Amino acid sequence: MASTGPSQLNSSSQAAADLSRPAVTLGEHLSHQLSEVCDAVGVSPPDGGSTRSLLDLLGPSAQRPLAAGPPSPSFVSDDHSPAEFSVSFPTGDAPTVRVVVEPGCATRSFAESARVGRRALEALAKRWSFSTEPVNRVDDLFFPATAQGPFALWCAMDLRKDRAPGVKVYVNPLCHGRGLSAQVTEEALTRFGFGRAWPALLEHAASRGPDSDEFLFFAIDVGDWQTRRVKVYIAHHGFTVTGAQAVSRLLPGGCTQRLGEFCHTVGDTEFFGRRPLVSCLSFTEWDMERPSGYTLHVPVRDYARDDRVTRNRAATALRRYGMDTGALDRALAAMTHRGPSEGVGLISYVSLVQSTRQPPRLTVYLSPEVYEVRPPQEPTPPLTDAYGQ
Repeated sequence: MASTGPSQLNSSSQAAADLSRPAVTLGEHLSHQLSEVCDAVGVSPPDGGSTRSLLDLLGPSAQRPLAAGPPSPSFVSDDHSPAEFSVSFPTGDAPTVRVVVEPGCATRSFAESARVGRRALEALAKRWSFSTEPVNRVDDLFFPATAQGPFALWCAMDLRKDRAPGVKVYVNPLCHGRGLSAQVTEEALTRFGFGRAWPALLEHAASRGPDSDEFLFFAIDVGDWQTRRVKVYIAHHGFTVTGAQAVSRLLPGGCTQRLGEFCHTVGDTEFFGRRPLVSCLSFTEWDMERPSGYTLHVPVRDYARDDRVTRNRAATALRRYGMDTGALDRALAAMTHRGPSEGVGLISYVSLVQSTRQPPRLTVYLSPEVYEVRPPQEPTPPLTDAYGQ
């Protein structure tokens, strides 16, 4: 998950140590972290392709020295690192690792970023033998000549043991301006056959308008997936747990009690008035009128003092589902040498995935902290939502 709001940052001792070695490049640093996290949770993608693919996605910015600072104000991670990692914990199965990258992070315009992103996607498609047709289907919609917004295209790789990665593409519903983001999202869903799902989505997940319920991403599965999805991400500014539970009712058979317990455990508040909660509604061929999955992303770093707290909350949620907290701790140790009480933001989000066809799973999102680390903070006391949402 990406950053969806500003953050205050400072340099940690680990970041300072890295920045004092100008020979270390962004590509080397991120590749090392990815390899270490994969080893920590037992993921060994075939032929070491994940590291090579990561460098391909980074393009020229892979050779950028860390001491030169971030290539751009990318919002993939809080410190403008153009990458983010996550570990997903399926119920009763081995964890998987995901990395998301902004290929065009070093470009100077939306149009150039889109071109670089498309070339990077084509390179992945050639390496892993998959079609980019689903992205081509909405090319004119998300890459217009006069595009706007903070990004053009992100690529993500889901890394599984002894299998080629699953690849996801994230594009920008704000590319025609905030006021047209709903129409862009509706048209994208329609092109994939899910137009009939739009009225209920708008009514239950985005009824407050684009300034409060912001269409953040439209995501498309390509590559090696058993069932391909398209997904709509919505950032809910000034939202409550009760509001999130109402959105989750779009999922047939969704458990609102489970969602509420998860949200309170991870966020420790009822009202999310700082960084917003983010809903993800996924659509598959199994149901053309309703979502087949609902994910709630809780921005835990803005509602905790430090990463000791965020780790403990994530571990509590994992234990409730019988999942491996040891894999989480190994992944955290692989990401950084700093102590968990020295900063907040190494764990950026924790999410709960509910699906009509699979058991729940949790995902913990990890910031590379390449350039800076947020200092520990006193979280804002819970507020009362005047609108009772």
